[in-house]
Amino acid sequence: MWFLFALLTTLSWGVADLFYKKGADSKDKYSTMKIGIMVGLVMGLHAILYMLIEGITFNPLDMVKYLPVSFFYILSMLIGYLGLRYIELSISSPVQNSSGAITAIVLIILFNKMLSALEIAGIVVITAGVIGLAILEKRLQTAALKADNTKVNPKYQIGVLAITFPILYAVLDAIGTIADGIYLDELSLISEDAALLAYEFTWLLYAIIALIYLTVIKRQKFNIFKEPIRTSAAVFETAGQFFYVFAMSSNAVVTAPLIASYSIVSVILSRIFLKEKLSKQHYILIILVMIGIAVLGIAGEL
Repeated sequence: MWFLFALLTTLSWGVADLFYKKGADSKDKYSTMKIGIMVGLVMGLHAILYMLIEGITFNPLDMVKYLPVSFFYILSMLIGYLGLRYIELSISSPVQNSSGAITAIVLIILFNKMLSALEIAGIVVITAGVIGLAILEKRLQTAALKADNTKVNPKYQIGVLAITFPILYAVLDAIGTIADGIYLDELSLISEDAALLAYEFTWLLYAIIALIYLTVIKRQKFNIFKEPIRTSAAVFETAGQFFYVFAMSSNAVVTAPLIASYSIVSVILSRIFLKEKLSKQHYILIILVMIGIAVLGIAGEL
């Protein structure tokens, strides 16, 4: 089942990525906080409903136990939202998702994991495809800027600052995923349900604090019921997180790079809904990643 959960996570987060890009308003300096608030509120609502439906008793101390994982995940995501304000084309997601390769390598080293030839091949192919997408998108962005004779706002051009955000995301997300693999798979320090609830309630806590800061201290008008784009992003993010926990608890080393391929979903959707065209190189790299996913699926059944 881990493979199915990983695929559902990949699809959910790929769709969420599209809404994140649309919700990252470059003219609104509080857009990052607003996205985070909606994510936290939706995750908190899901956590409450999940507890009631499944009849689970939540121990608040699990939030403390799971905090190292939650902290790096939440921080990486907030940095990712911020970075979307500075990157004009969809290069952020492929760069960010190179974290899957980092995670797999570190977990293999830490726990001396023995992978089959098919699993290694799948990880290598997916990682190569994701990195290739990042490189291709950067080249296309550079070419587009050179071909455009109009003056482009420097903060939206690819540069040290802009590319730093997805790189920071990748590093922080990798740390969180490594910790998650240790917590859920290697040492089983916490159950899947407890981890899910602890993470989602930590997000809810952030949302409440941020909402108070935004509306009371900064006196900004923000109606949580009139945020369809950011709410949609939060719903798909939460759905992906639900499946992710169960995938990671079964096969963390292989799951991490597989889920990292969700950037291909966001790239495809951004081309469809933003009316941008995919080049032949895009199709080749996307097919390459899909082959890697298929290889991992086959390896998981052997």
